[in-house]
Amino acid sequence: MDEPHRNTGGAHYLTPPPAGEQSSLVRPYAVTGGRTAPRTQLAVEALVSSLTSLQQDLTHRTPEYQAISALCRQVRSVAEISALLRIPLGVTRILVADMAAEGLVQVHQTTLEAGKPDRNLLERVLSGLRRL
Repeated sequence: MDEPHRNTGGAHYLTPPPAGEQSSLVRPYAVTGGRTAPRTQLAVEALVSSLTSLQQDLTHRTPEYQAISALCRQVRSVAEISALLRIPLGVTRILVADMAAEGLVQVHQTTLEAGKPDRNLLERVLSGLRRL
């Protein structure tokens, strides 16, 4: 192998992370306490807003909670949170659901009746597509 190989506590890298980027050596299952599904169902398009103020002390919370709380001072979707924080989508869903249960964030999502999509939403999407 031409590239340097590092073994860092179970996380293997062929090359070091790019300069200026932090690497997380914490495995996703450690962040979620081993859970693989959120306590409540969250759609990837569900919007999340922070209920914490700038003055609220979150230093006793995990870095992920702090980052999500700060990021959601502007309304963001679950997918955006995942992408911007570079956290896997499944982990993001679990963390956001936990934060919602603790009253740290508010989740805004449409409720689907028995798994069926909202007819009004589908009609608006179709109308938008026709205008293109």
